[in-house]
Amino acid sequence: MTNTENNKAAGSEGVHEFTMQYGGRELLCRVEKDGDKLKVNIDNNISAELEVHWDGTITQVSGNALPESNIEFIKKHVLGQDK
Repeated sequence: MTNTENNKAAGSEGVHEFTMQYGGRELLCRVEKDGDKLKVNIDNNISAELEVHWDGTITQVSGNALPESNIEFIKKHVLGQDK
């Protein structure tokens, strides 16, 4: 997946914006990190909420079903960690 720069430091609270591949297209992804919650909005029409667990794993708790590859991509860019 390709992406534009995320101007926010990995792991920091607040809004992170970058592009990512979704459904074969490059779309803007906006993630608001608030504690252990990640509110995801992709291209202003796909939304989901993810929860970060103590061990670094992420589960989706609501919204449009996101592929695991996109969740891992979001994790990498917002939290600065791989699997």
